[in-house]
Amino acid sequence: MLSSYLQSALRRARYEILEDDSRFYGEIPDCPGVYAVATTLEECRDELAEVLEEWVLFRVSRNLPLPILDGIELAVREVA
Repeated sequence: MLSSYLQSALRRARYEILEDDSRFYGEIPDCPGVYAVATTLEECRDELAEVLEEWVLFRVSRNLPLPILDGIELAVREVA
């Protein structure tokens, strides 16, 4: 389920070339604060995937809500 969630989020990524220095900028609009900047598109995608994983783990560790993506809901639930 986690890998499906991450893949769904990465499919929503948007990329652009920064005019100032021709680096690539990528972000996932549904995941506030998840962005990356790199010299190549491939490096930007890799960095964005790492940032996304860290963002998800941080939010789960703090019991913060995550957006529902393509019907996939990640939530921490207490187990008796």
